[in-house]
Amino acid sequence: MAQVSIGHIEAAIQKVDGLDDNALDRLSEAQTAAQPVLLGYIMSAAQEYQNEGLESLLIYYYTVVLEAYAQAGLHPKSVSEELIDGFEEPYFQLLDEYFENEDDGILEDFSDQPDLVKFLAMEIGMEDAEGVTLDDETATQLFIVILAMISLLSRSLD
Repeated sequence: MAQVSIGHIEAAIQKVDGLDDNALDRLSEAQTAAQPVLLGYIMSAAQEYQNEGLESLLIYYYTVVLEAYAQAGLHPKSVSEELIDGFEEPYFQLLDEYFENEDDGILEDFSDQPDLVKFLAMEIGMEDAEGVTLDDETATQLFIVILAMISLLSRSLD
């Protein structure tokens, strides 16, 4: 399977972080049009977790991850409700196994995108530009949701 590399991720971050508000809106609109079900799925997590701070983080990483796929020349098909429905049970089993064993390899294998998983794991534990680190609960929630997104996108590749 085609992989998103660290170089693709770095290029995506540089692009997203360098956009002005109008360009960011255009990119976001294009991504939303391409993946409306996926966006709805990940945004529902902020409501389910009752974590308002999670919403802006989800939008940012949604944009960066989709741009990283684009930088890699990968264009996943639109994620469907059916794909999500079939995905959730094995995903929750994977999470149970991961939190028991803390083996990053099973996450990388499940997602088929090891560099994106490594990036995500590293990113959620780092301080942002203002020196702020995510609280453990928000970091865990963000990791779970964006890992699901990465895995769903991988399953949507031709």
